Amino acid sequence: MELTFTGRGVTVDDELKETARHKLARLERMDPRVIRIDLEFISESHPTLDGTKRVEAAMHTPRKSFRAHAEAEDVQTALDRLTDRLERQLRDHHGKRRSRLFRRFRRSGKKNPLDSASRTPGPADTAEE
Repeated sequence: MELTFTGRGVTVDDELKETARHKLARLERMDPRVIRIDLEFISESHPTLDGTKRVEAAMHTPRKSFRAHAEAEDVQTALDRLTDRLERQLRDHHGKRRSRLFRRFRRSGKKNPLDSASRTPGPADTAEE
């Protein structure tokens, strides 16, 4: 997985890069096909948003891109929120793909390989005569 860092009003030092790598590593474990994650750290300079830090990310996989952003008083908290949002998007996407696979097998009339491959027949599965 390739990480690219951009800072607007924030210096992206080695400590921040290591923290981001550590927090985003769980996304790569969830989906090893993640190619690249683009991170942008932004310091808001608005009078009402005094000191607010914003982190934006774009995660690229072979067929889909996921985008998220988060705001907080410090960069670490914003990075945690961003990681949670990307993880939720990835989990939802996997659920959609899985349900689409089940529907395809139901329509074709074939036995679903994910359904009963690891199941052993129980008392309710055996017919009594």
